[in-house]
Amino acid sequence: MPTGGTTYKTDEELLSAFRKSGDNTLMGVLLQRYTMLLLGVAMKYLKDKNAAEDAVQQVFMKAISHLPKDDIQNFKGWLYVLLRNYCLQQLRDKHYHTDESTLYNVSATDEDKDERIWRETTLEAMQDAIQKLEPEQKQCIQRFYMQQQSYKQIMEQTNFTFEQVKSYIQNGKRNLKLILTQKK
Repeated sequence: MPTGGTTYKTDEELLSAFRKSGDNTLMGVLLQRYTMLLLGVAMKYLKDKNAAEDAVQQVFMKAISHLPKDDIQNFKGWLYVLLRNYCLQQLRDKHYHTDESTLYNVSATDEDKDERIWRETTLEAMQDAIQKLEPEQKQCIQRFYMQQQSYKQIMEQTNFTFEQVKSYIQNGKRNLKLILTQKK
């Protein structure tokens, strides 16, 4: 793969060049080699195309930001382990979340009513705080958390890059926390 006039044939060559230069393009070329493989593995675990695509994106971001300082002997295997662990964590998280439909027939006691009032008040405060965000942050926060859209869907509908979507969501969450804590 030509990058700056150089052809890298092995993962090790690309990884070494990336470590020396810090050029994310080199890491992108390396990760691109395994996109389809990782997507297939994620589909096997998660059984959902959007969730699998999100998993691969998250693993790519983690690979770039948390690359070990030690040499990686088998980059493909290292990526596989990252993805497998991410998918297993997603499945564990999903397993412990109760489906809201199971709660529809539960009657409210007085304590439950107090908690419901508290949640409604908190939700109103959250909606007010969201309105105070920068337009891009507001848009990404609403699409990701309220409309349950993936990064890819947000990117397609807004023409933001992956990095922009991630940044808007992270900064939006931080700003929401600041806005909500300042109200107290």
